[in-house]
Amino acid sequence: IAEFSQAHEVSGFDKVLIGYSSATAEGFGVAGYAASKTKTLGFLIAHRPGFVVPTLAARQAATLDQLTKGRIAMHIISGGSDLEQRRDGDWIDHDARYRRTDEFMEIMRRVWTDTSPFDYDGEFYRFEQNLSEVRTFQQPSVPLYFGGASDIAKEVGAKRADVYALWGEPLESIKGQISDIRERAAGKYGRTIKFSVSVRPILGDTEGEAWERARGILDRVKSSVGDTIGIGKPARLQSEGSRRLLDFAAQGDVHDQRLWMPIAATTGAAGNTTALVGTAEQVAESLLAYHKVGADAFIIRGFDPMQDTIDWGKELIPRVRDGAAAIAR
Repeated sequence: IAEFSQAHEVSGFDKVLIGYSSATAEGFGVAGYAASKTKTLGFLIAHRPGFVVPTLAARQAATLDQLTKGRIAMHIISGGSDLEQRRDGDWIDHDARYRRTDEFMEIMRRVWTDTSPFDYDGEFYRFEQNLSEVRTFQQPSVPLYFGGASDIAKEVGAKRADVYALWGEPLESIKGQISDIRERAAGKYGRTIKFSVSVRPILGDTEGEAWERARGILDRVKSSVGDTIGIGKPARLQSEGSRRLLDFAAQGDVHDQRLWMPIAATTGAAGNTTALVGTAEQVAESLLAYHKVGADAFIIRGFDPMQDTIDWGKELIPRVRDGAAAIAR
């Protein structure tokens, strides 16, 4: 954990995402340890509502934000798989999970910002006279990231999120989603919102080398997946985002010159599974194209995580930062 976090810090990452599942290590503990081994790196902690009451989750996040001097953000994930939810004892359906997330995010924000005791009586949460003594180091609060592709998800995100996370779809689709969510946020709730796009860069010194590497990675993925899921079938059965990626994969292996879909098809689009394939210069150009249509940030993940993290810091990240600065001018 320490070595991996330090590699991200040296390579110029702003944050690292700490994922969540019903079987993996608890994110607050991982973030606290990693923060003690780094100086500037931020931590985006994925969290599923339903297992910790929001008043306590808000105090946990605020405590860690204070201890790290403002290096914490929360990625609120409602859940796209009934089976995965039930492993932790959650039996409510897809839409109810998003209604619960709406309440959860509202309460977290109020715990961080309200200065007088408040009551709450909702569909999922009820309490009296809550007032937290621990405030966030960041003002007015810890940033709330959020993701989801269904209509109810877009409504909740437009209403509550600071940053809306989108999976790597073709450029025109991302442009349309950003426009839709922005209009909901501004028109219904008088809010502005930022966006991130999640993709998996596959780099080579030449474009041919990058595509050769991509095909090798696909062979590895197919070997590891085996017969656990059907190719082209969603790994998360209630996930609209997975269905969208699989639809794009069915339309073609490559979109926008280098957005590569076969890994998404092979894995059932289980999360961030679309790749940008090319040289560092080419992939940076593709990322900047997303930036031009409204993406403020990118969540990038490697197939050889440590080496990719080191390699991206040499050329890809500096090119993206320089290109974004040039666009801003």
